[in-house]
Amino acid sequence: MRDYRKEFENRVAFIRNLVVSSGVKGIVYGNSGGKDCALVGILCKAACDNTVGVIMPCSSAQNYGQDMIDGRAVAAQYGIETRLVDLTEAREALVKAMDGITDITPAALANIAPRLRMNALYAIAGSESMLVAGTGNRSERFMGYFTKWGDGGHDFNPIADLTVTEVYEFLDYLNAPESIRTKAPSAGLFEGQTDEKEMGISYAAIDRYILTGEATDEDKRILDRFHRASEHKRRPITIYEG
Repeated sequence: MRDYRKEFENRVAFIRNLVVSSGVKGIVYGNSGGKDCALVGILCKAACDNTVGVIMPCSSAQNYGQDMIDGRAVAAQYGIETRLVDLTEAREALVKAMDGITDITPAALANIAPRLRMNALYAIAGSESMLVAGTGNRSERFMGYFTKWGDGGHDFNPIADLTVTEVYEFLDYLNAPESIRTKAPSAGLFEGQTDEKEMGISYAAIDRYILTGEATDEDKRILDRFHRASEHKRRPITIYEG
């Protein structure tokens, strides 16, 4: 197991130095009530008192229920300011505006919420001189399990090198709310959605492959398919250089 006491000190120092060198007044991040944002919020609050977690429900009933309860619980335990921005009407307005323009696929529809959330975070950040903290982990990045220009867009990410397993270990060390540490990872994009069910593979298997290169034949097929299909998400923007 990693030395999470030392990890905590190093990551807090990294964030604190970034805030100072950037000349900003604070940090804002999306507080979805999940494991990753919980860890990011705890780290950012320890580094910068002016840290704001924004709860942004967007259509899914899960966003208004357990996710919101869990998000408020971790914020209360660590003294993180919480704001609520309800994006459901904004999503509905955008979908309505697209009527007759194109037939929105289920995947494109699911990606609207993460992109609206990032718009909201940057509106706050730009108005209050803040940095936007990313909340994605190493396992999600490897699989491409994030939305391009949605939760994949941010100014910095203090946990991008941690696998899901390590995130949970870190939260155990920090004594985060039990509900956060035991809930199934979920993007909360639609009812009953969980990351592992949607990908068809467990995070334990993903993390084992990332850290050791070991996987069953079936898991390897899933890993290769997701990683290959999402390569464009991890590359810099393609530009013409003449």
